[in-house]
Amino acid sequence: MTADHSHKHKPHDAHEHGAHEHPPHKRTQDKEHGHGYHGHAHAENADENRLLIALAITASFMLAEIIGGVLSGSLALIADAGHMATDSAALALAWLSTRQARKPATALRSYGHLRAQVLAAFINGAALIGLSIWIVVEAIHRFISPVGVLGGPMLIVAALGLVVNIIAFFVLQGGSKDNINMRGALLHVMGDLLGSAAAIVAAVVIIFTGWMPIDPLLSIFVSLLIVRGAWSLVTSSWHVLMEGAPAGFDLGEMIDKLKAAAPGVLDVHHVHIWGLTPDKPIITLHARVEEGVNHTDALKRLHRALDEQFGLTHATIQLEYGPCPEGDAHGH
Repeated sequence: MTADHSHKHKPHDAHEHGAHEHPPHKRTQDKEHGHGYHGHAHAENADENRLLIALAITASFMLAEIIGGVLSGSLALIADAGHMATDSAALALAWLSTRQARKPATALRSYGHLRAQVLAAFINGAALIGLSIWIVVEAIHRFISPVGVLGGPMLIVAALGLVVNIIAFFVLQGGSKDNINMRGALLHVMGDLLGSAAAIVAAVVIIFTGWMPIDPLLSIFVSLLIVRGAWSLVTSSWHVLMEGAPAGFDLGEMIDKLKAAAPGVLDVHHVHIWGLTPDKPIITLHARVEEGVNHTDALKRLHRALDEQFGLTHATIQLEYGPCPEGDAHGH
C-alpha cells in the first residue's frame, strides 16, 4: 500500500516557490520584514536593473576601445575590446534570462523559466573560455611575428576603459550573491577590468622601454586568470543543468535525521535532490513506515525536519507500508 503526497504549498507560480525555498536563516529574515515574497521580487528587479546599467556602460565604451586598439596596434587593447564585446553580449543575455526567469509557471513548464539564468551562466562561461583561447593563440602569433604598438594612444584608451569597467563592476557587485547568472555577468566585467589594467601596464612599459613582447605576454596572463574563473562558472552551472545535488548535503546524515524526527519511519530511500537554481533545492523521497502509523503525522514530521534542518521546503514524499513498489529500495 502506498500513498503519494505532494508539496506543502500550491505550485501556482515559480516565484512563489522562490519566496519559500531559502534555507531557514534566510526565511527567518524575510519573516522579520514581513514581506518575504516582495523582498525576493525586489531583489530580482534590482538585479535586472543592475545588469541593464552595466550593459549600457560596457557597450557604450566598447566601440571606442576597438578603434583605439586597431589604431595603436595593441593586442592587449584589442583583447580587452574583445572582452567588452563579449561582455556586452553576455550582459544582454544575462539581462534577458533574468526577465525570462520571472515568467510564471505554465502547464508546459511547471517550474517556470528559472533555469534560464543557469543556462545563461553556462553560455557566458563557455564564451569566456573560447575568447581566452583565441587571445592566447593570437598572442603566440605576436611573439613569432612582433607588431609595433603605439604606447600613448594605448595608455589613454586603456585608462578610460579601466574607469568604465570599475563603474560597471561596482554596479554589479551590489547584486545578489546567490544568483549564478549575476556571478557570470560579474566575472565578465572582472575580466574586462583585469584586461584594462594589463593594457595600462603594457602601455607604460612600451612607452618607457620600447619592449613590445609585454603586450602579448600580459594578454596571455589575463586570459589564464579569466579561464580559471570561467571554468568554475561552467562546471557549477553544468552541475545544476545535469540535476546534480546541491553542495553540502550528506545523504546518510539526512536519512538518519529524518528517521529520528519521525517515529515509525523504518526506512528512507529513493532520495533524489537537485536544484532549479543553486539557491532553490528540491527533493523527492520514499519513506517506509510501520503499520498503524498516522500518515498525516508522519508527513508533517518529515516535512518539518526537511525544512528546519536542511532548508528544504519544496519536497515530495511518498509513504509506504511494505516493500517499495518501484523495486530496489536502496538503488538510489
